[in-house]
Amino acid sequence: MAQHIKPVEELVCEAVAAFEKRFGVKPSVAAKAPGRVNLIGEHTDYNDGFVFPMALPMVTVIVGNPTASGTCCIETLAAGVDHKYVEFPVSQLKPGTPKWCNYVKGVAAQMPGWWPCFLRMHVFITTSVPLGGGVSSSASMEVAAYTFLEQIMLGAVNGTSLTDKILRCQKAEHEFAGMPCGIMDQFISMMGKDGHALLIDCRAQQGRLVPMSDPSVVVLVTNSNVKHELSGSEYPTRRKQCETAAEALGVNSLRDATELHLEEQKKALDEETYSRVKHVVSETRRTVEAATALENGDYNTFGNLMVASHISLRDDYEVSCKELDDLVDFALEMKPEGVFGSRMTGGGFGGCTVTLVKTCAVESVIAHIDSKYKATGNTATFYICQPSDGASRVSLH
Repeated sequence: MAQHIKPVEELVCEAVAAFEKRFGVKPSVAAKAPGRVNLIGEHTDYNDGFVFPMALPMVTVIVGNPTASGTCCIETLAAGVDHKYVEFPVSQLKPGTPKWCNYVKGVAAQMPGWWPCFLRMHVFITTSVPLGGGVSSSASMEVAAYTFLEQIMLGAVNGTSLTDKILRCQKAEHEFAGMPCGIMDQFISMMGKDGHALLIDCRAQQGRLVPMSDPSVVVLVTNSNVKHELSGSEYPTRRKQCETAAEALGVNSLRDATELHLEEQKKALDEETYSRVKHVVSETRRTVEAATALENGDYNTFGNLMVASHISLRDDYEVSCKELDDLVDFALEMKPEGVFGSRMTGGGFGGCTVTLVKTCAVESVIAHIDSKYKATGNTATFYICQPSDGASRVSLH
């Protein structure tokens, strides 16, 4: 059975009630930003390539007030988080523990203007985005924090472009969370639109909306509920391999490499690096083809490209794991009944898969995957998702 996704209104009510209980007053400012699922285009964003995500109906909500004190007080209602309450002087805006708070601190440090004047605040955070599931709970918090803070800062951020806001949130993750992510997660969390996926050209930092509102198909996000620790070091390792390979191939980034170019220069790369590049180059092509297929309503082609993406991530980029492979295999067993395609999504080594399913078959697909996955000793969580809107302010009146 698919999980109930809390409506934004319910999350806001929870956060407001918790804020009043903690601080004795009502919050006056609120914002929300969604997580995302990447339909195809994995590990291509930091190679200047194309990615094709959609914003999820699961969001992070932040409510709060500016205060006259010199202390920032932040609390989260997120499940499974240790040290839910944090206080720190505005003069000590630096990474620390708990780690979840670094996303808010990092965004505050990137705000235009003299942020210490504005960071005196009481804040409550709640979220329906699965933590550690590869659907970008971090970017949803960063973008929600930016959308919240720009209200507190009043006119101090007027004239800041959406692209600049996205880059500031990305920089926050680089500098305060230590993750050298590409631009995709913050971009879709800021720019998502209901009923559309977004084809993002990561070099041009531009997106093209692709309609995705056919009621006969849905996106099924399946959380494996596993996360292997090696992913923290493997992600920057993959990025470094790509940068080294681009230099060896004589291109600015792997966006500029073609499959023909790669084969011609194969001897310049060791076997592992060749496989990494092979994935990036082929994935960039697949992503553009997939966006065209979706625009044309060609779900069979789109699904086949999803499967090819997973195989490449599993065999060439080596960022999958047994649990993700099992979930994809179990989904594809239902291909005749209504599954078009399935693949791992996100950084890898655990997290989620994304599957394109006929709406009429989604419950039977879930039941099949659930029973097969439980037989391996694991339990999955399922979310039926439609493309949703990006970040916005939330009225509390």
